[in-house]
Amino acid sequence: MSQRDPQQVSTEDRIVAVMGPTGAGKSTFIDRATRQDGGTIGHGLRSFTNDIRIVRVNHPTDGRPVVLVDTPGFDDTYKSDTDILAMIAAWLVKNYKSKFNLTTILYLHDITSSRMKGSTLKNLRIFGTLCGQKAMPNVILVTTKWKNITIEEGVQRETELEADFWKDMINAGCVTARFEGTYESAWSIIGSLRGKHQATVLLPSEIVDSNLRLNETQAGIALNKELQQLIKSQKETARMLQGLAKNKESGLAVQELDKQQAKIEAKIEQTEDQLRKMTIPFTRRVVLFFKGRG
Repeated sequence: MSQRDPQQVSTEDRIVAVMGPTGAGKSTFIDRATRQDGGTIGHGLRSFTNDIRIVRVNHPTDGRPVVLVDTPGFDDTYKSDTDILAMIAAWLVKNYKSKFNLTTILYLHDITSSRMKGSTLKNLRIFGTLCGQKAMPNVILVTTKWKNITIEEGVQRETELEADFWKDMINAGCVTARFEGTYESAWSIIGSLRGKHQATVLLPSEIVDSNLRLNETQAGIALNKELQQLIKSQKETARMLQGLAKNKESGLAVQELDKQQAKIEAKIEQTEDQLRKMTIPFTRRVVLFFKGRG
């Protein structure tokens, strides 16, 4: 690995951003690619990457520096979705203004997931709006954890992803790959970066060139919709728990339901706080309308 300060990125570096849901294996991918011992990988229930981690390494073929960027997923243990989006947006804007060479974006997905959960689907939707169609030729959709599933099950889920959830992104120029958990596999996915064009990512262009606020960008609007849907789901769950509590004769059962309801109500309050942060003021909506963006 290069001895240069890994936090200092220059225009000479080729940047590979590693994105995806919490637990998809982003940190593992980077540790394999840099031949670290795995001591930094988080395997617990709490998410490991709650900040943006930058790791510098030399490309195994051409020897030139490559910067791997480990980004936090949404539904992080410590940060809200709005905080995560703001963090990623700030990093992308800095790269955009500095004209750094973001050549490749890897989006990781755990192939052992038997279904597309709500949080995983949210990550995918926001990722798509964050990148925009022009960046799709620079995106690689990477499935991980193949050693934890039979090849038959994996292929079936991979086929479903490509035919359904990833279809539009693939049609826009994305390619797919399987990460086998090794150094060789990681660099086979990253591939040769020689002469690769910089990714044209939508989010920083919206903020810098169109002077939009984060909540007015396509990614911000998508997150707003996700939060509204989450509020609706949480309130339905709270009403269901209220109904169950009324019909329970056991005091212990009622107490347990009350505890669950209290947790749901706390989540509702947290989500509503995020939603308020993502709401576009009415006066700003009027300005955007007359600019042709409303």
